[in-house]
Amino acid sequence: MTQPSIGILMLKTRFPRVPGDVGNPETWPFPVLRRVIDAATVDRVVNADPPVDLLLEPFIAGGHALVEAGAAAITTTCGFLALFQDELTRALPVPVLASSLQQAALVQLSLPHGKRIGIISIHGGNLSPRHLAAAGVAPDTPVVGTEQGRELSRIILADLEELDMAKAEADILEAGDALAAQAPDLGAVVLECANMAPYSKALSRHLGVPVYDIVTMITWFQAGFAPRVWGHP
Repeated sequence: MTQPSIGILMLKTRFPRVPGDVGNPETWPFPVLRRVIDAATVDRVVNADPPVDLLLEPFIAGGHALVEAGAAAITTTCGFLALFQDELTRALPVPVLASSLQQAALVQLSLPHGKRIGIISIHGGNLSPRHLAAAGVAPDTPVVGTEQGRELSRIILADLEELDMAKAEADILEAGDALAAQAPDLGAVVLECANMAPYSKALSRHLGVPVYDIVTMITWFQAGFAPRVWGHP
């Protein structure tokens, strides 16, 4: 019996894909297929200059290529691609979760009355109401970015080749503190950026609330697919 593969549409990047990162194949306890979308740089997706919408067709084509290669479902390596969720599900014949943000509504539903989720983004200033609406996130959800930190956003947004994980973790913890200060009723955190997953456990310990990321979402997503012998129903 073989586990179905998850297809990952990847931005074209140089920054390190550390253990736990969505783009590191060793992160996953099941098979993954990866395809880089050459036109999709961090600058074009996160800063939307030129508009991210111009990348839709390459992502659709990449999705079809992954499906043809055997992918049973599709995801991506950037939370800002929530903008493509509707178009990708219309265009592709398999389930799609384009962004970690898509789990936010479910996490909110799970929380005790009076508690709410908060979001940490690689660039809180660029995570717009349009991104939140595309993922079904309530518009008044508190959002904090790491763009004022020393390491993580600096490396990811500039696509640099070296990353200090300890400094990156410190940025995440500081963003968590800012989020908790902004939202005293914080009950859980959703990490928008797919590169933040390696720091989720440290943030959960630090804040004392559950933290959800692209890896938690895709692990749940993949669990719904029954193992099968390829070539047979």
